[in-house]
Amino acid sequence: MTAVDSTKTLCPYCGVGCGLEVLPSPQFDQAGSGQELSGQSWKVRGDRAHPSSQGMVCVKGATVAEALNRDRLLYPMIRDSLNDKFRRASWDQALELITARIQTVRSTQGSDGVCMYGSGQLQTEDYYIAQKLLKGCLGTNNFDSNSRLCMSSTVAGYVQSLGSDGPPCCYEDLELTDCVFLIGTNAAECHPISFNRLQKHHKKNPHVKMVVVDPRRTKTAEDADLHLAIHPGTDIDLLNGIAHLLLRWDCVDADFIANHTEGFSEFQEVIQHYSPDVVAERCGISMSDLETAARWWAESNRVLSLWSMGVSQSSEGTAKVRAIINLHLMTGQIGKVGAGPFSLTGQPNAMGGREAGGLCNLLPGYRHVKFLEQRAEVEQFWGVPAGQISSNWGRTAWDIITGLETDEVGLLWIVATNPAVSLPDLERVKAALWRSPFTIQQDAYYPTETAKFAHVLLPAAQWGEKTGTMTNSERTVTLCQAFCLPPGEARPDWEIIAEVGCRLGFADKFPFISSAEVFAEYVQLTQGRVCDMSGLSHDRLRQEGPLQWPCPKEESGIKVAENLAPIPDQSLPKAAKPAKRLYTDHQFSSADGRARFSADHSRGLAEPPDAAYPFVLTTGRLYGHWHTQTRTGRIEKIRRMHPNPFLEIHPRDAAKIGVEDHSIIEVRSRRGVARFPAKVTTAIAPGTVFVPIHWGELWADQAEANAMTHERSCPDSKQPELKACAVQLTPIAIELPQADYTLFTKTLETSSVSSTL
Repeated sequence: MTAVDSTKTLCPYCGVGCGLEVLPSPQFDQAGSGQELSGQSWKVRGDRAHPSSQGMVCVKGATVAEALNRDRLLYPMIRDSLNDKFRRASWDQALELITARIQTVRSTQGSDGVCMYGSGQLQTEDYYIAQKLLKGCLGTNNFDSNSRLCMSSTVAGYVQSLGSDGPPCCYEDLELTDCVFLIGTNAAECHPISFNRLQKHHKKNPHVKMVVVDPRRTKTAEDADLHLAIHPGTDIDLLNGIAHLLLRWDCVDADFIANHTEGFSEFQEVIQHYSPDVVAERCGISMSDLETAARWWAESNRVLSLWSMGVSQSSEGTAKVRAIINLHLMTGQIGKVGAGPFSLTGQPNAMGGREAGGLCNLLPGYRHVKFLEQRAEVEQFWGVPAGQISSNWGRTAWDIITGLETDEVGLLWIVATNPAVSLPDLERVKAALWRSPFTIQQDAYYPTETAKFAHVLLPAAQWGEKTGTMTNSERTVTLCQAFCLPPGEARPDWEIIAEVGCRLGFADKFPFISSAEVFAEYVQLTQGRVCDMSGLSHDRLRQEGPLQWPCPKEESGIKVAENLAPIPDQSLPKAAKPAKRLYTDHQFSSADGRARFSADHSRGLAEPPDAAYPFVLTTGRLYGHWHTQTRTGRIEKIRRMHPNPFLEIHPRDAAKIGVEDHSIIEVRSRRGVARFPAKVTTAIAPGTVFVPIHWGELWADQAEANAMTHERSCPDSKQPELKACAVQLTPIAIELPQADYTLFTKTLETSSVSSTL
């Protein structure tokens, strides 16, 4: 096989954004005859030329092609009510039905009766077309995505502190830092390839310090020089406590603070209340460990902080993000090599979605719906009437659920995500989905848990079957090239959404014949913004490989306001050198060019433990699985790696309630209940228990983590506190042999599924 036969693309799982090469591979009879079988299979390997992953790949990326042809949704399916069986339909029938229902909802409830819920699995071109249809053509901001559950607190934190969204660091900083501070991230399992780069640097350089903040002793914490196992909900106490010590020791960058920031005096007033003795008691750590963490920060020339869902998924998520950034601002640790605040995005294209406006409060190019001038720029570019784009937030993910409860949502279009497993307070979510008047699920796979609640199923092309772009955590844009045809009648997401737009009467807004044309229009809306990608095109990415933004077009050419009917430029933009880091000149994206300190006190958990519910339940991902197993659950190697759900509990707590390893624990919150085999371990702090998020009802019986979680959210980002809720634990009189969890784990039956399609 020659290199010419391979196709370069991107791993469709986490936000690390690893480059992959895919090669055709013959299938052979597994019985050992050596006979080649019909059908195409694919070999996946790391792309050594990709700047982010440098040829490395984890088990998810290495096995991703195995799920391409398993349990696929092949044709449009419709039914009149949720009690009916699906019947096969043509694309024309399905799209006409959807178009008619949208028109009915608009005439009876207004455009705000229409909602779309998307996903970081979408390519940027898919995201962009959805924004143009809903926000531009229909005039509703009711597009939200599961990024609302992922990193929306980080978006709000960056905007409030630095003036704009956008991680200022790059992966090269992982190999240049002197001190890395990881909080609320199990990067070793959730972002393994970027963590490998950090791990190698740490081992090679004894002076490099690694601090990990997590109630669990994770794989990440095992590599740390200092593990701070704080009580859940005390992150701001810890961060303000470190700031208190830095100020007490006069380890601050006074010139940077004076010349490049605002709000330091208010911040000083807050942190004086976070003395080491107070913080140590609240967090459940020693004063010595607190002082060690602060000393390492103070003495290091280059400090890099990393965080993910453990920070963002909180009722004070934005305040936590800003508290991290405060430490960088007070010590001048930003805008330089090896240093800065660096969020690790959860999904492969959550960054691209943010750039394209893929949340209900955003517009393309890191614009916000609340600003008249920014709305006008997009309206004029799209050629829609002035005032067409609403100035109000659309419905967030949770607002969609409450809108179904109150009959304010008349049509819900779900694309590439599985909210019947991933949203909080699942029993309430399922009840709301059941009463939805009309739900469309657009996905590559069937069955999913959400399909139970759909009236229309639309088969979508997935990774490997369509060409488009994705942006990873370090702002690197990669062209994900198709290497095979979609099965059955599956279509790319952007084509499906654009076709509905055309049928609704907006054909002039969707003249595209390729995703390259979609991207060429979209990047014009980023021109002059922090996330400027006007120097990028599919052709350039194909020829030069992945590139970071900002990457402006050298000759700016057309002003955005004059682009009433943009025509995609098929020529290559003049090359501009991408920037590895943001804010190297210490000029931030606020109106006055200054960053802003926040002055937030810790509020703690939205639902703290009490006498009735004495334990804190926290949730997270495992190395091999991805989200709700829609893809990884269909890959045998990963199913063998992580065959069963479980609950981690400290030996002290296990002894109190009378459970041992592998015995069954019932977990109950104020909202729901689940059962798990116990995993008794000192890796979890006393008073806290952990369950993985991956098992919905298709894969296990009564083991849904989000049956217990609540919907209370951060007031700034509207991101739910999925990381902590109060629960009670009850031992169940069933004991299973060590490897026998068959009462809990299901094997998906695919033969009956295939026959229905």
